[in-house]
Amino acid sequence: MEIKELGHLVLYVRDLNRSVHFYRDVLGWRAILGGDDVPIAFPAAAFSAPSLRTHHELLLIEVGMDAAALPAGRRVGMYHFGLKIGDSDDDLREAVATLAANGVPIMGASDHTVTHSLYIADPDGNEIELYIDVPGVDWRNDPTLIGAPIKPLRL
Repeated sequence: MEIKELGHLVLYVRDLNRSVHFYRDVLGWRAILGGDDVPIAFPAAAFSAPSLRTHHELLLIEVGMDAAALPAGRRVGMYHFGLKIGDSDDDLREAVATLAANGVPIMGASDHTVTHSLYIADPDGNEIELYIDVPGVDWRNDPTLIGAPIKPLRL
């Protein structure tokens, strides 16, 4: 078996409408199914990136307001997922403005040598890395760059 690509991510959310607003209106995902766009038989919504690379890249399933929160601190499970948002620091600066306009706090900002990254959380506490690949960094010929020390990001 050989993995060809990461296909999609499925997240449980407390409030579907709140999460649809965040992923569609703040982060810019294209709604494919569910939410306000095309209703389905159970409380869920599917999204794809604007490129429409595949049938869906993100699926949100509502589990209700009484669902247990993600435990804080070190735990087993997903740490965060990354979303490439552009090709330059200007794209990150635009993201900073969009996040500020929507009241989304930035939890961190890092220069990983191969990427420049902002860290945020969705309404249910799932951590998201918004990143750009740093132009001119040749990690394919020098994979050690992927493990370079993390530095603070200065935009």
